Amino acid sequence: MADPQPILHGNLDVLVLKALTAGPMHGYAITDWLEQRAGGNLELVDSALYQALYRLEGRRLVKPEWGITEKNRRAKFYNLTDAGRAELRAEAARWNRYAATIGAILAAPARG
Repeated sequence: MADPQPILHGNLDVLVLKALTAGPMHGYAITDWLEQRAGGNLELVDSALYQALYRLEGRRLVKPEWGITEKNRRAKFYNLTDAGRAELRAEAARWNRYAATIGAILAAPARG
């Protein structure tokens, strides 16, 4: 397996929004959810995750609520808002369009 790749600037927010479609989660649970789906191919940095959560909270795309973890610890759980769902749809469409464009360019035959 190749070394994990850093998450490109600007993409962590949309990944966090996607994780929260599974339901309210605290920071560690979000990291765990993303790591499971990335299969070791992405490098997730805790400080970057919490910065993303603060940005998303400031934009009212997620709403925090205090709760108790499965280990009986107090933690902030983040809920996806309606605005967050709309942002996720828009960003996913942009990302899919971008990835398809790059994929088409890379698959194009070389001209001699």
